[in-house]
Amino acid sequence: MSTPTARSTSTQHEVVVEASIERAFTVFTEGFGRFKPREHTLLEAEIAETVFETHVGGNIYDVGVDGSECRWARILAYEPPHRVLFSWDISAQWEVETDHDRTSEVEVTFTAETPERTRVELEHRNLDRHGDGWEGIPASIGGEQGWPLYLATYTQLVRA
Repeated sequence: MSTPTARSTSTQHEVVVEASIERAFTVFTEGFGRFKPREHTLLEAEIAETVFETHVGGNIYDVGVDGSECRWARILAYEPPHRVLFSWDISAQWEVETDHDRTSEVEVTFTAETPERTRVELEHRNLDRHGDGWEGIPASIGGEQGWPLYLATYTQLVRA
């Protein structure tokens, strides 16, 4: 289950999955498009796929059925199977943010509790970097349609 805790500029969530740390990491990164809700997009077109590039300097982006793309995150750290860090290049107005100084970060860590059980911790931090209107972001991304939904669907995908 997801347990949100909020601080003024971050939101944190945690789940425990019945999988090895390697599987937990791979499903999160390579399977990101399988648990991210398709309606969570800034594209005008329906999403054909969400791509999570598995290297530093890569992106997370949505591809529309019409071929359009929306690059909304940058991979800042990629350390399999323990950690991934990516930017959140979406403004408080739910538009792509091109000023990297005005983006937040999402860090996901994977800790093996046993060979077949992994704790996955997600922290979305530095939300104040988004500027005017940032105060509404924690409730949105930390609410039931935000990271808790992603992690619940991710947990189901790990079980499959």
